[in-house]
Amino acid sequence: MSHAPVSGAVPIAGAVSPPPYELKFETVSGSGADLQLRSLLNRQQFHDPLGEAEREGISSSAWPIFGLLWPSGRVLAHAMQSFELEGRHILELGCGLALASLVVHRRGGDITASDCHPLAAAFLLENLKLNHLPAMKYQTGNWSRANPLLGRFDLIIGSDVLYDRSQPEILSQFIELHALPHTEVLIVDPDRGNRASFNRKMDALGYSRTETRIAELPDGGSYKGRLLQYLRKPAG
Repeated sequence: MSHAPVSGAVPIAGAVSPPPYELKFETVSGSGADLQLRSLLNRQQFHDPLGEAEREGISSSAWPIFGLLWPSGRVLAHAMQSFELEGRHILELGCGLALASLVVHRRGGDITASDCHPLAAAFLLENLKLNHLPAMKYQTGNWSRANPLLGRFDLIIGSDVLYDRSQPEILSQFIELHALPHTEVLIVDPDRGNRASFNRKMDALGYSRTETRIAELPDGGSYKGRLLQYLRKPAG
């Protein structure tokens, strides 16, 4: 999927004044129809007047990460263009701008986007409007806390979610809490150093694993990473 910035800072639609952070519009293209994406202009953003992000364990430096379009997210969204969705109950982990979820939703898949960032739901709503898409399911998904409204799924997807040493443990536990007995997990990982630890955790939970190297972005740009596919089937 390629992307091209359309404009610089823009106000939130319908707002009286612009938000206290800068935004841009991007056109994301690749397989299938283009998607319009509203995102943060850059990583130099922070706005948490009520301490909502802080309560979720999000530091000021990590605050803008949710609102940017990352290469691994583009790879996952491209994979979702042709992935078999029929009959699947799907969850996106740490969705951020939820590009993969938007692709699945546009294809008619049963997708729930999830993130712990307090603004993720609002950004998702605006991007659904930009693309003239109907409402989509969203739930808070904080990997280190209980998420009683989230439910269980038979396809769980995510991109660049193994970004520090604690993630293999907490993410595998989160997946176990929200996975059905027969579940497939797809993770796009940009060759971070925590992949091996996560693989061991998923092995212990009874998942088989396939790794596919990816060396190119959907638009032909360079990428270094892997698509990790985990599959667990009930015994018998």
